[in-house]
Amino acid sequence: MAVQIPKEITPQEVSERLKQSESLFIIDVREPNEWSAGHIAGAKHIPLGQLIERQHELDPKRETIVVCRSGNRSGLACELLTEKGFNVVNMTGGLNAWTDELV
Repeated sequence: MAVQIPKEITPQEVSERLKQSESLFIIDVREPNEWSAGHIAGAKHIPLGQLIERQHELDPKRETIVVCRSGNRSGLACELLTEKGFNVVNMTGGLNAWTDELV
């Protein structure tokens, strides 16, 4: 089955929305060592392998932007969460395409 990602957003669009003080809900599905090397300020860390068991930490009605290193794992996460009824958006290109600061 092909990955069906309902919505996508570029890193530049995410950055611009953050700069406009928009309250975004971002989850980062990378592994702990990747997370500790740098992540978007305010993002929530839920490694892909824990996503289904920790889905209760997410609000299915709130738009959730999903981030990984390149956009592949986040795409899979979006597919999994969409099947569960979540409103998710994949950040294309992942943090490889992120040009702003990381914490």
